[in-house]
Amino acid sequence: MTPRLSIQPEPFDVAAEIAALTAELGGRAGAIVSFTGLCRDEDGRLAALELEHYPGMAEAEIGRVLAEAAARWPLQGAVAIHRHGLVRPGEGIVLVLAASAHRTAAFEAASFLMDYLKTRAPFWKREHRADGSLGGWVDATEHDAAAAARWSGV
Repeated sequence: MTPRLSIQPEPFDVAAEIAALTAELGGRAGAIVSFTGLCRDEDGRLAALELEHYPGMAEAEIGRVLAEAAARWPLQGAVAIHRHGLVRPGEGIVLVLAASAHRTAAFEAASFLMDYLKTRAPFWKREHRADGSLGGWVDATEHDAAAAARWSGV
């Protein structure tokens, strides 16, 4: 299995990504689990979320997380796509696909990938508010850290 990853400014097409992975696997997978993280409008106060990354470092870290998922579960395919630049409410920020012969491995791998992307991938987020002001840089939450920590004993 060769996982696919992309860090890109343009929106991704979830259906096209699932179709591409399905075609690539040629009938070998019994399950493809997808997760799409969307930009929220935060009750109308957010105009966009600005995402910055360190090119090269972000790809390497996401690659390590994908390899770790492949070592933990019998995956037949995996995809991680993360946006950078300005992302508007309702647009996708991140897409994770995990394919396996059985659903449990695909669900667990997708959950693991998202938990680790939220805490280990070197992205910085800043709010662009609807009133035209800039917010501060957004940190990962304690909830994100706790979610990732649950995988340390697996």
